[in-house]
Formats: sequence, C-alpha cells, structure tokens
Amino acid sequence: MSEPITIGLFVGGKGTRMGGVAKGLLRSPGSSESLLARLVRTCASAAPGCTPFLVGQAAPYAAFGLPQLADDPQGIGPIGGLRALLLRAQANQTKLALALACDLPFLDESAISTLIEPFNGATRVPFVDDRLQPLAAAYALPAALCAVERSLALGKHALMHVLDQLGTDLERVEFDEQRARALRDWDTPEDIARQ
Repeated sequence: MSEPITIGLFVGGKGTRMGGVAKGLLRSPGSSESLLARLVRTCASAAPGCTPFLVGQAAPYAAFGLPQLADDPQGIGPIGGLRALLLRAQANQTKLALALACDLPFLDESAISTLIEPFNGATRVPFVDDRLQPLAAAYALPAALCAVERSLALGKHALMHVLDQLGTDLERVEFDEQRARALRDWDTPEDIARQ
C-alpha cells in the first residue's frame, strides 16, 4: 500500500433484522473469531500500520480497545458515520478513507487491496449485482467530504446520494460473481444460514 489511509469499521447499526444483536460480535464462519476481530486482522494484513476506527455506537465493542468515532451528526444513519470518518481522515492528513461494514464475514485481503490500490484520486466503490456497495468502499478526499456536505445540505441522507454527488470522482470497481462473495453481508438470520 503506497498511500496512507484511515480505516472506519461501521458498527453503529441497531441490527434490528438480527434481533438487536451486535453483528460484529457474531462468529466468523468455521471459526471462534468474531466478525469484527476477523475484519481488524484482515485490515492489518491489507493495510499494515493503519489503525482502524470504530464508527458509530460502539459500546458492545469496548473490549477491542479501538479508537471510536461518533456519527457527525448523529441520528441520520450511516452518512453521519461517513462524515465522521472523512473528517478524521482529513485531520490525519490522509487522502483515502476505507469504509467497511462490520458484518462482512467473507471480506478478504484481496478485496481490500483491490479497493485501495492503485490510488488514482477517485473514490473506488465495488459494483455487485447491479448495485454500488458504499460500505465497502475507499473514499478519496477532499471530493468525498464535499459530496457528503452537499448531500446533507440538500437534506439527503442516503449513501447512494453521496455517490451520485461524486459524479466523475467515483470509479466503479467491477467484482465478478466469485469475488462478489467477499462483499456478502449478514443482515438477517437467513443470510447466516446461506453461508
């Protein structure tokens, strides 16, 4: 990795479709390791020397001892977390912020490397099953922060609106069917059963 990055692991969701479970504490497939512990380890391999931040309400994850970022502003969904991450990246003087949901049991070093290398100044977002994946993406500053601020000014809180605001500063990264498995998340008990 040639470009220093700021990593945000999004743990702020309420997990209502999972019965209120802190999804990052679920066990990785075939392992006793939690999803969050696995994700931290995978990030350390793909981006050595980069400290990940927990983004969102992180009380269930206090034992990990990772620095935390509160949503900014709070109460408006993941866009508040993305803004907090991008502001931290700006303060860290990094040009790239990697945003990852904590419920990605199959995310691997190769998928992360694909997002962060090569850094060409654009936000890189996976395109899977005809959808962009904004919580498994590498956001380039300052354009990404400007896109968030424009979205908030318009009263638009969906991450897809942020991606729309990026225009030509967004690069779609095509993931074929086999590689797309790395981005499968666990939103419901049915997702876990499908493994």
